[in-house]
Amino acid sequence: MGRLGRRPRGETGTGPGALPKAIAALSRALPGGPSPETFRRAKFDLPEAVAELWSLLFSLLWLIHQEDKVSPRDLPDALEGQIRFVKWVLRCHGYGRQHFYQLPEVGSHGSCELLLAFSWLLAYLSLPEQFLFLRCVHQGDGVWISSCKDLARCPVPLALGPKGRVDIRYIQWLLGKLRFHWRNLYESQQEQCTLLNKIHLYTRGCHPDQSIGHLSVPETEILRFPESSKQLLQELESENSCLEAFLEWKHMELVYWQWMVSKCSQRLPRPPELSTAKRKEIQEAVGYELTTLDQDCGVKRHPCGLQRLVFRKAREPNNSGAQSVTKIIQLLKREEASLERTLRRLQEECQQELAILAHGLEGVIWIPPPYPRR
Repeated sequence: MGRLGRRPRGETGTGPGALPKAIAALSRALPGGPSPETFRRAKFDLPEAVAELWSLLFSLLWLIHQEDKVSPRDLPDALEGQIRFVKWVLRCHGYGRQHFYQLPEVGSHGSCELLLAFSWLLAYLSLPEQFLFLRCVHQGDGVWISSCKDLARCPVPLALGPKGRVDIRYIQWLLGKLRFHWRNLYESQQEQCTLLNKIHLYTRGCHPDQSIGHLSVPETEILRFPESSKQLLQELESENSCLEAFLEWKHMELVYWQWMVSKCSQRLPRPPELSTAKRKEIQEAVGYELTTLDQDCGVKRHPCGLQRLVFRKAREPNNSGAQSVTKIIQLLKREEASLERTLRRLQEECQQELAILAHGLEGVIWIPPPYPRR
């Protein structure tokens, strides 16, 4: 018999030790990942894994949403504060398991429920991909470009006056503070662009890649201080190890999901039965979204994410630019129509809710407010 060859890349192991290897790869791909023993305890809903899973969810969501903008002393130390933060973020993302939100804030039980929430986040937010991107070493002068809608919006706490009313002076103060911060941000961006332009002009022709042609600020700092290249080498080695862990996890990912389906499927409640009107409403909403997506597929969108700034000379406009402007205008018109339909739907829902509230008040005549027709 010949020697056994290496396993093909697309094939995953299904032996007894495949699951611990998959969980170990996942732990290396995530910052502060749990051990396979924690997952085993959570499978049997043991209370010993509750505190570690709550801490894991909190640390992952905090890194994603805060991005180290808050000092470590501002982190909630108590387990109750971490649990409240995790529940709030998951609710904002649309996690619909009511059993999860009913878990006590003392962290006494619910490890299997936490394992389900962690797996949902793993698939919904693509956690390994996000942390792989956060750990990337960027040597260029980057700028964030985003044409996507921000679905996770943080609510602003409003100061309530007597009888639960909002003080209009507080709102005016918030608007003034917001304008002040926008003005400071704009001025700082203008100053940063001026400095970047000077560096890019001064270092033109120094970059080995002719498509870039100039050096960035980190590359210029390396030339000025060669000893900083050791730190860059360490960062690249750390990024390389993270990439190896990510590739190993992607190779073993199917094993994890097969285990989750086989072991935790009994924890899921059949979904409630929907009425005919509700089904029709959902079908219409899904059909509208699919139609919008089909229309947007024909329009070339700008790339999202972190892009490197490259100095280019101004060129004369050509016909291709006019065509792209026309496509953008068409895209904006479709987006405007979509927002108008959403506005009308929300107005109708508000009218219905107000009518229901008005029927409960004695001696009140309900007159719906007139909305402008477009």
